[in-house]
Amino acid sequence: MKQKTEERKESLQNSIRQMMGHTDLPEDVFLSAIEEALRVIALRHYGPEAKVSIDIQLDSEEIKCHVPKKVVNIMQDFSTEIPIEQAKIHKPDAEIGDILEVEIEPEEFGRIQAQLGRQILLGKLREAERELIYNEFEGREGELVVGYVQRYDGPNVIMDLERTEILRTEALLPASHIPPPHRYNRGDSLRCLIIEVKDTMSGEQLVVSRTEPDLVAMLCEQEVPEVYEGQVRVMAVARDPGYRAKVAVSATEDGIDPVGTCVGVRGARVRTMVRELKNERIDFLEWSEDPRVYITNALKLPDIRRVELNEEDMSANVIVAEDQLSLAIGRRGQNARLAAKVTGWNIDIKSEAEVSVSLQTLFKENIEEAEKDEEADETFVNTEDNTAVEDENDTTDTTSEADIESEDTSESNDN
Repeated sequence: MKQKTEERKESLQNSIRQMMGHTDLPEDVFLSAIEEALRVIALRHYGPEAKVSIDIQLDSEEIKCHVPKKVVNIMQDFSTEIPIEQAKIHKPDAEIGDILEVEIEPEEFGRIQAQLGRQILLGKLREAERELIYNEFEGREGELVVGYVQRYDGPNVIMDLERTEILRTEALLPASHIPPPHRYNRGDSLRCLIIEVKDTMSGEQLVVSRTEPDLVAMLCEQEVPEVYEGQVRVMAVARDPGYRAKVAVSATEDGIDPVGTCVGVRGARVRTMVRELKNERIDFLEWSEDPRVYITNALKLPDIRRVELNEEDMSANVIVAEDQLSLAIGRRGQNARLAAKVTGWNIDIKSEAEVSVSLQTLFKENIEEAEKDEEADETFVNTEDNTAVEDENDTTDTTSEADIESEDTSESNDN
């Protein structure tokens, strides 16, 4: 019997050691989870009122559970009482009414309770892991992390982050945050931006992104020492994820070329960022307080004739040469759209020919309106003249009739 007890103890200890080998939790957290699981089993076995004490010594590989029992002559309640005969085995001088701390033997737990204890232990370990992950990453939204593609979960990607200070962590890269043309392979190393840290017991706690504009800004900070040290600042970023990005940069010290600094010698720095973004093109441009200069830099054209601003609705009309119109707009309007995003202005691009036609149309409309006004004035004048003539004729006729009547009256009086 004693040999079986020792074998079961050794089996329990081996199971615990195996569990510890499959988790990166700190030892104190792991021991707390074991203690809680054993306590739940003991309370299920001896009743919720039992005062169970648990002592775990991993150094000596001993796990002991004790429950207080009252020494009685005739035992009626197994969970709280122990007969005097058995009590004297544990303590020779035991007497009726004494309270003994009786060690719980493993064989007292049945198979169902042992399975329950294992499930409780695994649940406690998962809960502890999630709590540690949340505490480590809470408030770190917007930071850059390095992870490896572990597997696809439908259209989403599960990332295995580099070993953190506490334990290995998985993160979710949703399909909506994967650039459309990209398809990753298992083991690919990716730098991602943390966008959400969830305190939940279901699903992945960390959500990361590869499409956020801030990802480019963080890459600049990692690859360009001047950006990290604050000599060059990233003022704005606009992205068409997977295809192209525009980054406005500004120098905080005299004598520094912000664009050249970010591009690097022979484009070494920007090539590293482009490679990380899977060949997404990155255009660096110099930020300016003058909107006209800023918009010109954003469009990156050699020949811009003029920029007309309307500050009320933050709109800008950009006039370019005829042969520069397609370059200014870009493929599927990409260049103009990104320039508008990075500058914050609504940009309308037109060629000189279109502007000329518009002006001619405007002048023609003004001339037609003037001619219509003149015609209306002439019609009004003619109408007034005709009315005056008619009134004069009416007055003349009235006078003549009166004179005739006066003459007729004079003749009658003479007679």
